[in-house]
Amino acid sequence: QVQLVESGGGLVQAGGSLRLSCAASGSFVSINAMRWYRQAPGKQREVVAGITRGGNTNYVDSVKGRFTISRDNAKNTVALQMNSLKPEDTAVYYCYAEAYTSYRGNYWGQGTQVTVSS
Repeated sequence: QVQLVESGGGLVQAGGSLRLSCAASGSFVSINAMRWYRQAPGKQREVVAGITRGGNTNYVDSVKGRFTISRDNAKNTVALQMNSLKPEDTAVYYCYAEAYTSYRGNYWGQGTQVTVSS
């Protein structure tokens, strides 16, 4: 019903930047919250940043001032601009969307690897 496709991961040196993108497609009425999560090896998945349909944002403390989440409601996309990357940002990053079809559902992308070398 709702497919999320991420792009933009890769390998970057510490201090560098990457931009992740996520596009939603399928049969849905609307998308409410969109978020980026990440999961590092041996660790639990954690929310990195979130944005409401109205544009209100929130971030985990460890990325505040370095990452920026944005969305385009007309295109059903969400992006995560990551600057001043650190080795501890290394993880698989997942896009999440709360979308309405005939019911409210939670949808996930397949994940994209971000590796920051020191």
